[in-house]
Amino acid sequence: MLDSAFVSYVTVMSITPGPNNLLLASSGVNFGLRRTLPMIFGISLGCAAQLALTTVLLALILSWVSAIRFPLAAMGCTYLLWLSWKLFKAASPDAKQQTRPMRLIGGALFQVVNPKAWLMTINVAILFTPHTGVTLSQTLLTIAAFSAVNIPCILVWALVGDWLRHALRVTWKLRLFNGVMAGSMAATALWLLFDEWRAAFA
Repeated sequence: MLDSAFVSYVTVMSITPGPNNLLLASSGVNFGLRRTLPMIFGISLGCAAQLALTTVLLALILSWVSAIRFPLAAMGCTYLLWLSWKLFKAASPDAKQQTRPMRLIGGALFQVVNPKAWLMTINVAILFTPHTGVTLSQTLLTIAAFSAVNIPCILVWALVGDWLRHALRVTWKLRLFNGVMAGSMAATALWLLFDEWRAAFA
């Protein structure tokens, strides 16, 4: 169950660009690594909770997935667009005085509307748990292994953001960086929404 394919899949899904990692890099730039740590653990906690839910309730989720997929994607993409706007507005050094990074609970709850996190955890539940007789110990082992791989991968993005923070002390550079990150997140949200719309209504 917890083999090299599992580690490879979770690593690739955790470390590649997506809403979580764009937010972590931006938070690292704007707030530093130390203030971003609660968000890192919140993201991993939210993904672990999703994995537990999908592992234990897989049959039920698979029966609903076609009905809830587009509404969930639309909610998630709307939230991503709102976060993009907030990130764009954070481009001013004065804005940092009024904002703060996402906390543990916020990071965990963000996974509810994060399409990439749902894709990752549902696939882990389908591909890497036994098809029959899933036990509590197996579920806990899968969650622990998932978190052990996920946390270092997403930490990389916050570390890169923290490293860039020193290079982006000049106002125009910080505005440019936050604008690019906000634009990337908005483009991701719109692409995901279009892809889900096409799958649901084409």
